[in-house]
Amino acid sequence: MNDVHTERRGRVLEVTLDRPKANAIDAATSRALGEAFRGLAEDDSLSVGVITGGGERFFSAGWDLKAAADGEAPDADQGVGGFAGLTEYWGLTKPVIAAVNGMALGGGFELALAADMIVAADHAGFGLPEARIGIVADSGGAILLPRRLPRAIGMELMLTGRRASAEELARWGLVNRVVSGADLMDTARALANAVAECAPLSLQAGKEIALATEGLGVQEAFRVMREGGLSAYGRVYASEDAEEGMAALAEKRAANWKGR
Repeated sequence: MNDVHTERRGRVLEVTLDRPKANAIDAATSRALGEAFRGLAEDDSLSVGVITGGGERFFSAGWDLKAAADGEAPDADQGVGGFAGLTEYWGLTKPVIAAVNGMALGGGFELALAADMIVAADHAGFGLPEARIGIVADSGGAILLPRRLPRAIGMELMLTGRRASAEELARWGLVNRVVSGADLMDTARALANAVAECAPLSLQAGKEIALATEGLGVQEAFRVMREGGLSAYGRVYASEDAEEGMAALAEKRAANWKGR
């Protein structure tokens, strides 16, 4: 059974994690997700990805504890991108949107945190229960949550294991949109299409700069950006798309992006 489904919609790649009942993630599923995100990274005709879960109850319950009980080691090969195919995919400069259709718990929350934007159904919930079961949120939760939220709130969620609603996380700025479950995918697709309308190299350069300078002071961030080590940024201003974008603006027409 294929637990990871992909569908192309123009310049958008939709990835669906579909492992009833809870969309839990074992090593094989991590590898399959990683291959889907690798496909996004390597296909020049794609600009943005959307990750969602099958069903309405769970986005993902995280690490498959049944697989662990059956002997799968915590350090099993997760493939490209680390756990869930995305949490350690450092070279992915194409944006990813998480469409959170239900509970995002443990590694499922970490998968959503690894995305660049989050659209959530109004019944969705988020939590890191690891401390309550004697482990730790080491696929990004312990690192990212105190950075993405006010530190005290992030620490509270991590150290108590309490669940937060989509509305609460939207108030803190972690979730971009909260909509009904029926409107979730239409909203995520509209956001993805708005991203995909932009120049592909500009999208990659913007994310590349954000990743490379995260946590740095402004002066140091400028140094890192300007020193010539960022490949997508280095290609932007000399690209055909930069010339096309200026021409389209002057001629008041839609740009015809080529990604080069």
